[in-house]
Order: sequence, then C-alpha cells, then structure tokens
Amino acid sequence: MELSPDQITIVELGPVTLNATLVFTWLVMGILAGGSWLITRNLSTGTEISRWQNLLEAIVTTIRDQIRAITGQDPSDYLPFIGTLFLFISLANLLSVVPGYEPPTGSLSTTAALTACVFVAVPLYGVAKRGFFGYLKNYIEPTPFMLPFNLVSEISRTVALAIRLFGNIMSGRILVGIMLSIIPLLLPTVLQVLELIVGQIQAYIFATLATVYIASGTSETAA
Repeated sequence: MELSPDQITIVELGPVTLNATLVFTWLVMGILAGGSWLITRNLSTGTEISRWQNLLEAIVTTIRDQIRAITGQDPSDYLPFIGTLFLFISLANLLSVVPGYEPPTGSLSTTAALTACVFVAVPLYGVAKRGFFGYLKNYIEPTPFMLPFNLVSEISRTVALAIRLFGNIMSGRILVGIMLSIIPLLLPTVLQVLELIVGQIQAYIFATLATVYIASGTSETAA
C-alpha cells in the first residue's frame, strides 16, 4: 500500500514522470475551473435561477458569512483566497469515492504548498490592511525581544497546518485500505463514509484557520 499519491506513477514519458499527486491536482483544478465557467456563463439576476446557480450562491454566501464572523471585516477581499482553499480541499477529498482516485491532500507536498500560500497571504493581507510598519508591530509587541519568538510561532503554526491536513487524510486512506483487506463487506463502506465526512471537516478547519491567521495579521488590535 502506497502511503502517499507521490509514490503512484500515472504517466512516464522518458525523463518526465507524472505522479498521482500532480495528475489528480490538475483534475481537481480542471473540475473547479470548468464548473465555475459552466455555472457562471448564464447567471440570472431574476427570481428564476438554475439549481446550480442556487447551489453556488449558497456556498459563496456561507463562506462569506464565516469569514465575516471570524474577521469582523468585509469578507470581499478574503473571499477569493479562502473560498478557493476550501473548495479545492473539499473537492479533492470528496472525489475519493471514485475508484482509482487518490486525494492529492494525502501528499505532504500538496499540503505544504497550500500552507505556503497561507504563509505568504498573511503578511500580504496584513501589509495591505495596516501598512508595512503597522503589520511589523505584530512581531515586536509587547517588546522587541519577542521578535524571534513571534517568528518561530508564525512558522510553527504554518507547519502544523500542513501536517494536520496531511496526517488526517493519509490516516483515513490507510485505515480504509486495511479494513478492506480484513473485512471486505459493510464496515469498510461505513469507514469510507466517515472518511468523506472527515475530509470535509478538514477542509473547513483548514479554511477557518487560514482565515484566523489572516485576521490576526489584519486586525488593528492584533498583538
């Protein structure tokens, strides 16, 4: 049993090797991009809207409300980034019901890339909201001696975010695989349903923590 989709080779053309992580990441991105285009190409502002537009509006409204509740700010600036994070992780985990599919979130390289985006986004949003020196005050309060500790805290929470998502997704896949080999009937199906639920919870937690980190960098009262 492969512990990571990085170990699964899908296409090998000479020196170029495409593993499951890359292929299924592109698949998820393609579905999100294609689905967005199909749903938004005929948007309606009237009372009669399609079921897909209704679903999309419900998802966007829910994400906006969550961002506003966490940050206490207008969610418009953060919605594209946080929404993309959530939808990518959610769909990547949801597609695990498809035979042969391996969620790219089960790869540490994918979760590290996602958290790297969060790591870069926090200071970018912070500087845009509070100014360069206003944001830097986060790291020297209540005293400049706290600078190294605050930097270590910033890095460690980012690393923890990557490992949390990777560990939960990978452990779920391993558990289902083990149970399938031991009891290939009802119990593995139940575990797979639980794995799907855990995957959606992890998408929500990741997006929520990313929002909290951004809120801490953009809040005028951030310490």
